[in-house]
Amino acid sequence: MPAKKSEKPAKKPKNRPVKDSRRQKPAWQQKIARERIAILFKEAEKQAKAGNLDLSNRYVQLARKIGMRYQIKIAKPLKRKFCKYCYSYLYPGLTCSQRVKDKSIIIKCFSCKKIIRYPFAKTGPKREKQAK
Repeated sequence: MPAKKSEKPAKKPKNRPVKDSRRQKPAWQQKIARERIAILFKEAEKQAKAGNLDLSNRYVQLARKIGMRYQIKIAKPLKRKFCKYCYSYLYPGLTCSQRVKDKSIIIKCFSCKKIIRYPFAKTGPKREKQAK
């Protein structure tokens, strides 16, 4: 009777962290990407002021693509400059309306007619005393 080859146990899959180092871009590339995103938002604002809404929306689209490609979160102040539903650049009075009501900023996008609410808390000397 021929001898059976010893069977090796099946390899267990390695538990890797969610953000694998092989997928993450180098720090210098991420830094350049952040700079490009900031520049694109500045250009989007210039174009919106000039009346070129298509071009400003394109700049926002490019900034989002760069952020996704290099796995960079867009900063909160920049994130509030575009509609989270249609991704068009939000310029108050031209592409959106802003209202302050009941401890929140209400933004209505003119292109998709959606309403976005950003809550905020009052800050000042009275508020700081209550927190202590």
